[in-house]
Amino acid sequence: MQGNIIGMISAWLCASVFTWIGIYAGKNKKPMHFWSGTTVKPESISDITAYNKANQKMWYVYATPFWITGISYIWFPKISTIIMTLSTTLGLLWLIGCYRCIEKKYKIHKP
Repeated sequence: MQGNIIGMISAWLCASVFTWIGIYAGKNKKPMHFWSGTTVKPESISDITAYNKANQKMWYVYATPFWITGISYIWFPKISTIIMTLSTTLGLLWLIGCYRCIEKKYKIHKP
């Protein structure tokens, strides 16, 4: 039972962080960056508000399995562990791909 509680807290901690990043992205006036240590120049984005809202949605979607996994740890700890593992591995690949699609849509490409 203690492992279930630890798993639940871990999943909800991750979900909270990802949700917070989404909130921050949606409220940010400057373009939200994705990669650590980078910045996105405002003049390189066609619609900053839409770009940040797309980032916000991406982070909310990424947080969702972590919220669900936290709840399910109480009844299905083994399945929840599998979902958490997939969310942190395959989910990370999805996150990168999703951001690249956002970047492709909103980034101004100079010839």
